[in-house]
Amino acid sequence: MDEQALKKSALAVINSEIQAVQLLRDRIDEDFIRACKLMNQCEGRVIVLGMGKSGHIGGKIAATLASTGTPAFFVHAGEASHGDLGMVTGHDVVLALSNSGETAEIITLLPLIKRLGVPLIAMTGCRHSMLADCASVVLNVQVEREACPLGLAPTSSTTIALVMGDALAIALFNARGFTAEDFAFSHPGGSLGKRLLLRVSDIMHKNEAIPIVSMTALMSEVLLEITEKKLGMTVVVNENKQVVGIFTDGDLRRMLGKNDNIQQICIAKVMSESCTIISQSILAVEAMRIMEEKKINGLIVTDEQRHVIGALNMHDLIQSGII
Repeated sequence: MDEQALKKSALAVINSEIQAVQLLRDRIDEDFIRACKLMNQCEGRVIVLGMGKSGHIGGKIAATLASTGTPAFFVHAGEASHGDLGMVTGHDVVLALSNSGETAEIITLLPLIKRLGVPLIAMTGCRHSMLADCASVVLNVQVEREACPLGLAPTSSTTIALVMGDALAIALFNARGFTAEDFAFSHPGGSLGKRLLLRVSDIMHKNEAIPIVSMTALMSEVLLEITEKKLGMTVVVNENKQVVGIFTDGDLRRMLGKNDNIQQICIAKVMSESCTIISQSILAVEAMRIMEEKKINGLIVTDEQRHVIGALNMHDLIQSGII
């Protein structure tokens, strides 16, 4: 294979599609505004219709709309006439994609959409088509030519349809005042969603799982507690169950270097009094930041009176998926 020819072909496609996208700037017009208003005022959902390559683009547009605050889903135009059109209600808005504006499966649905009385937004490359004639609003995604050398394979046309869909989604995103937290609620399974939503209370060890010893405990008891609870530390509390210190695996290693027999040493003499405590309401990602900043592996969670209510370590944060 000729390497230079491959590069030349690839660059030709990229340049062709860049030119097609640039043409969209002049098409962010009154029709675009009307389409945004129809979708923003929609009391139901935006139903995206498409076939073939336009269907694939439609699926992505629907997914982007849904994840940025505009309830939407994709319906395959071929399946719509066999029952799936029942998903459309009188409170919805239909966004139909067809480059030619004459896709048979979509044309078949036009009388039914009209009977439902729902607004129809057409995204098409042909303003003088049956789809455009029946639409409430027409979004012009016409291209001068496809990037395909034969002018046959949908390339530039699908690219600008995708860009127009993104433009709609983000314009609505801004109009709705969509926030990072709103985005997280629609992406709870992803790392971003967890970083924005997951709180310390969701992942901390509670009740019997918290390693706790009294300040009068001997090291023999402390070692058993650390080993059993497997957090690499234990909280030290006073007679009122308030946190007064912490003892970690690191403290133990330093002790072993100085003492041959540590079993009978009282924890109050060797604990670290300057321990870091946090609230259960802070985000888990903030707990991670504190650990990294202070170069520690464990945190104690307390209430306002310094009563211990939880504990967590770096391993818990890693398991939570925020890293």
